[in-house]
Amino acid sequence: MSAGPSSGSGATAGALRHVLSHLVTPLLMCIGMGLAYLGAFHAPEPHDLRVDVVGSGVSAQVLAQTLQDKGDGALSVRTVTDRDIAADHLRTQQSYGAYVPGAHPELMVATASSDTSATVVQKVFTDVSAGQGSPLQVTDVAPTAGGDPTGQGIFFLLVAVSIGSYASVAVICGAGAVLALRIRALLAIGTSLLVSLIGAAFAGPVFGLVDHGLGGLWAMAWLYSAGILLIGVGLHTFLKRWTTLGVMLLFVMLNFTSSGGIFRPELQPGFFGSLHSFWNGAGFVEGVRSHVYFGGHALGGHLLVLALWFAAGVVVMGVAGTAEAKRRRVVEERAREAAAAARTAAGVEEEMEEAVGV
Repeated sequence: MSAGPSSGSGATAGALRHVLSHLVTPLLMCIGMGLAYLGAFHAPEPHDLRVDVVGSGVSAQVLAQTLQDKGDGALSVRTVTDRDIAADHLRTQQSYGAYVPGAHPELMVATASSDTSATVVQKVFTDVSAGQGSPLQVTDVAPTAGGDPTGQGIFFLLVAVSIGSYASVAVICGAGAVLALRIRALLAIGTSLLVSLIGAAFAGPVFGLVDHGLGGLWAMAWLYSAGILLIGVGLHTFLKRWTTLGVMLLFVMLNFTSSGGIFRPELQPGFFGSLHSFWNGAGFVEGVRSHVYFGGHALGGHLLVLALWFAAGVVVMGVAGTAEAKRRRVVEERAREAAAAARTAAGVEEEMEEAVGV
């Protein structure tokens, strides 16, 4: 008998329900990306952006206080006694601009710290010098490499390494789901090595984003990538088909937006600024900046962030291994119970046959 129209309609309805249920994930990604990216980037405004005014006289103090008052929380203005101290503050990322008043006013910035922050500071002090009728000379005490004129190349390198990492999670967990967890862990470590080497090639010989310190950049890229892969592979044990959404939430939506690669936390809403202090993308971006441009200042803290995320990946993998072992024991126990029940049923059937025969 051939299947009727109702059976065909039922199959279509079932397939449609299946498609609609799977559309939930990309729609949630759309909502999450919109909230994260627009929330972090759509209206950057400075708050407590540290700048220095060089000078110890009354005029310097009055200028600093005036800027502080007019900024209404946008700037945190301090006075320093001389130019060398101001330059040191810039090179240790304690400030993001230093204004030296005089007949020929000078503004010192460090574009390697953040080009967007330097731009904001330059706009403020261009207006100040224009009000005094003097052109402003801008000095960059920490310029970026020739291959990264905007200073945002490190951020886009972060994007490339991140995509290579979390996309590999989907492959390892999908195509390699039948493999033992230890094999998946080895695949994650090996893949992170390859991803980090690709990232180092982009940063060095391909695009020249950095002109020295490539070995340290590679090491941070590997630590960063390995953390993502281990966490992602471990989470798949629990999240299953929701793993992609979970990994994107952790390492795209919250990660890129809080990394400081486009806008530093002083130009972002407080939520993303707070994430900057401990999220792994910020650890990578600020770690590379520190290593390449600022003589390793505060590098230990950024490396600690990356190491803690890697350690979190190891912990997640350990918990996943325990959970999978427990599931195997449950399956094996059920299989033994089913086999025992089958043997019992066969024995009963045999006894009945013998009784009937008697």
